[in-house]
Amino acid sequence: MNLILHGKELSEETLEKFVMVANANAFERIGEQAYRLRGAKNSPEIPILCAESGIDFAQVDESLKLSDFGLVVMDMDSTLITIECIDEIADMLGIKPAVAAITESAMRGEIDFSESLKRRVGLLEGLEESALARVYEERLRLSPGAEKMLDALKANGVKTLLVSGGFTFFTDRLKGRLGLDYTASNTLEIIDGKLTGKVLGKIVDAQGKADWLNSVREKLALSREAVIAIGDGANDLKMLHEAGISIAYHAKPVVREKATYAFNHVGLDGLLNLFGADV
Repeated sequence: MNLILHGKELSEETLEKFVMVANANAFERIGEQAYRLRGAKNSPEIPILCAESGIDFAQVDESLKLSDFGLVVMDMDSTLITIECIDEIADMLGIKPAVAAITESAMRGEIDFSESLKRRVGLLEGLEESALARVYEERLRLSPGAEKMLDALKANGVKTLLVSGGFTFFTDRLKGRLGLDYTASNTLEIIDGKLTGKVLGKIVDAQGKADWLNSVREKLALSREAVIAIGDGANDLKMLHEAGISIAYHAKPVVREKATYAFNHVGLDGLLNLFGADV
């Protein structure tokens, strides 16, 4: 197995300590802030050392390449992008704290996502549609490493699915801007240029995300092992469970506990440190 250490620069002394603890052959630099230890063994001391050093780690089959995967499925809010869109929309009405509190509770898994979404969207009734454009243009930012990751996925023939409990207003624009292959999310009802406080159709909740992953996976004739899923909240757990590799991205504790790997310090391009790329 390879032990990947990434997140910041490490001294040679620290790296040698990891080599000893993991009984690895040696270490090699694979990026500005990433290292690979070949032939590493599992050890309970590894996560302790990583916590002390402020870095992320992953033990990965050394034979795996990025091109071995066929699909990467991503959550949008606080994963592909840095914001929670609904919280920023609420800020346009001066009610961000109330909406953000519900968002946080839902992401921790304390309340049902569908019910929480209805409650939050209901608070947006009467907001001008133009506020959505302002959020997209003024506040939406991609997470660190997002474009680098997406470029590598395209170069290696890996398809992408952005599946979100958020809204089509944002996923549709990101699909065009980033060249994503598939998107799925919720549609806000808008009448006479104003939000009605309702969501149209079936809500894309935790099960909806998992269903979309499986639907696209089957369409592409892929095995479960050929899918990587990335998310941050409790609403992503079912989706993450359906993937061969799951990544908790700057995630809530309940998600970190269930995922294959956790990215607490690196950006989304940390994915490229795990698996060798063909191009």
